[in-house]
Amino acid sequence: MGEVSLRFLGSGDALGSGGRFQACLYLRSGTTRLLVDCGASSLVAMKRFGVDPSLVQTILLSHLHGDHFGGVPFFIMDARYASGREKPLTVAGPPGLEARIFEAMEVLYPGSGRTENAFDLRFVELPEETTTTISSVSVTPYDVVHHSGAPAYALRIALDGKVLAYSGDTEWTDALIPASRGADLFVCECNFFESGGGSHLDYQTLMEHREELDCRRLILTHMNEGMLSRLPDLEVEGAEDGKIVVL
Repeated sequence: MGEVSLRFLGSGDALGSGGRFQACLYLRSGTTRLLVDCGASSLVAMKRFGVDPSLVQTILLSHLHGDHFGGVPFFIMDARYASGREKPLTVAGPPGLEARIFEAMEVLYPGSGRTENAFDLRFVELPEETTTTISSVSVTPYDVVHHSGAPAYALRIALDGKVLAYSGDTEWTDALIPASRGADLFVCECNFFESGGGSHLDYQTLMEHREELDCRRLILTHMNEGMLSRLPDLEVEGAEDGKIVVL
C-alpha cells in the first residue's frame, strides 16, 4: 500500500473569505487520484498548485451547492478542449447530481451538456449509509443537515488502509459521529465561531462535541472571515490552500 496524502486545493467558503479557493480536496495514493468536492474555483486551484486534471479518476461530491460542485462543468470542459482526456472519469455524489451538473453546464455554456466527450463520463449516485466501491476507493455517505435541493452528505472515504472523513457542509448532527469514528483524519467545516449562523457548524458547538468525534486528527475548513481571524488563538488545526497532510 502506498502513502495516502491529502492536499487542500481549496479550503474556503462560498464567499471567498480570506481570499481562499472554494472547497476542493485532492486525495492520492499510488496510482489513485481523486477530488473530494470541486467548487467553482477548483480548476484554477489545481493549476495554481500543479495538479494535472487529466490524472484525476474520480470526483466525490458531498452536496450540490456551487462552492462544492460548481467546478465540475469547467473540469469537463478542460477535459474536452485542453487536456485531451481519454481516460474515464467518474463523478459520484448525492442523488440528482447528473441532472444538476448538466443543467449548470447548459446555463454556463448552452449546448455544452449535449456535446459528446472523447472519454467515458460516468455518474454514480451514492445511497445513504451504504458503502460504494469505485476502483480502489470505498465511500460511505451519511445524511447531514444542509439544504441544497438534494441530499447533503458527510463522506467517509477508505483508501489503502487509511480513512478520511469529511463533513461537507452541515449544522451539528450526530451523523458526524459514525462518519468520523476511527478516521485517520476528519476534515470538518467550521464556518462560524459562535452559534446562530444556521446551516453550518460553529467552533463553540463543535468543541462541545469534540470528545464524541473519535478521530486521530481534526482539521477545520470552510471558515468565514470572523473564524479565520480567531484561528491563531484557538487550540485547533486549520486548513489553508496548498496544505499537504499525510494520513
